[in-house]
Amino acid sequence: MQKDFDEWNKLKKELENNKRKIFANHREVWWCSFGLNVGTELCGKNEFFERPVLVLKVFNKDTIKVVPLTSREKHGKYYFEIQFNDIKSYASLSQVKTISTKRLSRKMGRLDKNQFTKLVVYYKNSL
Repeated sequence: MQKDFDEWNKLKKELENNKRKIFANHREVWWCSFGLNVGTELCGKNEFFERPVLVLKVFNKDTIKVVPLTSREKHGKYYFEIQFNDIKSYASLSQVKTISTKRLSRKMGRLDKNQFTKLVVYYKNSL
């Protein structure tokens, strides 16, 4: 599959110039313009190059640490299964990334405390 980096770069410029303020909190799940990335790095889909992400940590109003989610069933040391909005998803722990909140577009909801705590413990033990 040919990746359209030119289209992603156009959108990335728009995101950089976006003046709206997004306030995210840990445990929240958002649609995020993850972009087109290189090699086996996870990429976004659709015209906004989006994928769902779970906010792991908020550093400040502009910078957060997220883990991308996938609906494809994945198993192994670096995947963690969660249930969110009655849908089974998998957190891709090998792809945790620090991003700007400018990449966030729509909040989908919030993961319950129990699942979030289990995911964080599992993530720390997988390092």
